[in-house]
Amino acid sequence: MWDYLKLIVLGMIAVLAAIAANYARDPAYLANAITIALAAVITFVVVLRRVGEPVRTDRTEYFDSVVRAGVIATAFWGVIGFLVGVVIALQLAFPWLNFELLQGIGNFGRLRPLHTSAVIFAFGGNALIATAFYVVQRTSAVRLWGGGLGWFVFWGYNLFIVLAASSYLLGGTQGKEYAEPVWYLDIWLTIVWVMFFLVYAGTVINRREPHIYVANWFYLAFILTIAMLHLVNNMAVPVSIFGSAAVQVTSGVQDAMIQWWYGHNAVGFFLTAGFLGMMYYFVPKQADRPVYSYKLSIIHFWALIFLYIWAGPHHLHYTALPEWAATLGMVFSIILWMPSWGGMINGLMTLSGAWDKLRTDPVLRMMVAAIAFYGMATFEGPMMSIKAVNSLSHYTDWTIGHVHSGALGWNGMITFGALYYLTPKLWNRDGLYSLSAVSWHFWLATIGIVLYASSMWVSGIMEGLMWREVDANGFLVNAFADTVAAKKPMNIVRALGGAMYLLGALIMCWNLWMTVRGQTARAPVNANNAIAAE
Repeated sequence: MWDYLKLIVLGMIAVLAAIAANYARDPAYLANAITIALAAVITFVVVLRRVGEPVRTDRTEYFDSVVRAGVIATAFWGVIGFLVGVVIALQLAFPWLNFELLQGIGNFGRLRPLHTSAVIFAFGGNALIATAFYVVQRTSAVRLWGGGLGWFVFWGYNLFIVLAASSYLLGGTQGKEYAEPVWYLDIWLTIVWVMFFLVYAGTVINRREPHIYVANWFYLAFILTIAMLHLVNNMAVPVSIFGSAAVQVTSGVQDAMIQWWYGHNAVGFFLTAGFLGMMYYFVPKQADRPVYSYKLSIIHFWALIFLYIWAGPHHLHYTALPEWAATLGMVFSIILWMPSWGGMINGLMTLSGAWDKLRTDPVLRMMVAAIAFYGMATFEGPMMSIKAVNSLSHYTDWTIGHVHSGALGWNGMITFGALYYLTPKLWNRDGLYSLSAVSWHFWLATIGIVLYASSMWVSGIMEGLMWREVDANGFLVNAFADTVAAKKPMNIVRALGGAMYLLGALIMCWNLWMTVRGQTARAPVNANNAIAAE
């Protein structure tokens, strides 16, 4: 079999030599081709080395090894994403930090999409995949469907993250917000995502529990809707099979409409629906209380799923988009406030009879703070969609503050809580290494978010007011450069808040590492006694 492996390696080297010789003018494509080839070689090595090994027939234990890998990847990518975020925040405050290295690597334009993708898709995506695999097994009382297909989803998704990151740094992008990956990466992600759906849906279909718990509905909505958004928004015709450039199928206002239908629903289904599935499982578990109202959770689900998909046009007020379409997006955004707060109330009221635990359980405190930030962000978003408010807030730092209060406060904090919950269970430990470290993480993260969001609110409102200020003759009083100079103190505060958030994440990684290596192991949980144990 090693002869076959040698042939494969030689073939990969020949392909790489051809690409390097003919297409070195597209460094993003070249870097991705090298990464793909290395990944293929590693895959073949692993597969060939496993040929002849005995096949495991025991399927009683949960398939938790892939969840453990997901926990590690989530923590790793979180630190990377937060670190790059602090760097670009400092670049905005101190422009001399924009270094021009090889191919432009190091400047804000290259690092900014790396930051957004690392936090949303690498940190958030790995958190969603890991928790989805954990939750669906526990609520279905069966092992993950598909055998080793879960590993394909994990490694395939993280390969996509690495390819996308290297592409951004080298200038490979299709120029769409939250949809920067180029055409061949979009195809690879589609393959991985279909496998993700098959694993998840197959596990639900094979469940031993007759009831499908509501968290699974949110995860399924997240998986299916993101697939639809991804396919429609990334319709493109490649210029060359050996390059990253492609021509979008749609253009002009139609392309903008599709992009923000995608962009807002990436928030709605990737950053909201999936994480609500997390909330509906981990908050009751950590509080040791049932969901406050299961009927409300069902209403929350259907109302959210129906309304969110219509809200995207509110990103395009005062543009070439028809007025009726922008108004439609605004109306649905305002209506969306009600089911969002219904979910927030349901999450908070789950602590009925257990509020005293907030004094002693910093993990639960972190989860409750996440729900509070979810409520604040889902009030602020509909408010900002109102045209009169949007005329002041749009294109300003107010939007940045809104996005980060939701992403850092809601998505980040609920993910941290889930990681703190999962680590002792997945590694069979009696508890976290240090609860005081969790408290330090909680306060650093919370204060960091408050500094970040409040500075951006002040900066954004100031920007909007300066941009619309006119003199007696109707001429603008302030140049754009004037607003840039006026924002510097707020940009420094933002960087400080981000640095505190990063420090909290580093403390978490240390705490999780010490938990894994520093305590006595428990007996593992298997699917036969899962309901009683979990």
